[in-house]
Amino acid sequence: MSDTVNTISDVEFGAELPSFTPDTSLKNVQHHGKYVGWDSGRFVDHDIARKEGFPGAIVPGVLSQGFLGAMIHRWAPSANITAIDTIFRAPVLVDHPHKITGVVTDINAEDGTVEIDISITNEAEETQVFGTTTAQLPT
Repeated sequence: MSDTVNTISDVEFGAELPSFTPDTSLKNVQHHGKYVGWDSGRFVDHDIARKEGFPGAIVPGVLSQGFLGAMIHRWAPSANITAIDTIFRAPVLVDHPHKITGVVTDINAEDGTVEIDISITNEAEETQVFGTTTAQLPT
C-alpha cells in the first residue's frame, strides 16, 4: 500500500497509517497555547504543572487531537474528518517523544467513509490516548 490514499478505493481494511512523532516540545506547545489562550499554567510551564500534580507540562487535549488529525491528513490529504472520539488515559507529556498511529477498521465504499482506530503512545509504548475517527474520502 502507498503511504497516501486519494480515494476510498485506495483504502485497504487493516492498513496501518504511516505513524509519526509529533513535536511535543515546550516551545511548540507554548506557541500553540499563545494562539488558543492557554499560554499559562500546566500546559506551558513544567514547575506549575508539577505543583498541580503532573510530572511536567502536558500537551492540551485539543492539540493531541490535532496531532491525530494530522496523521490522517498525511495519509489521506483529501479526507474530510467527520468525527473524532478520543479517550485520554494519561497525560501526553511535553518534551517527551510520542508516537501517533492509526489502523483502518471499517470501510464503507458506498458513502466513501473509513473508520480508523487512533492512538498516541509514549516512549514506554504505553497508550496515553486512543479512540476512533471517521473520515470521508472521494469515491
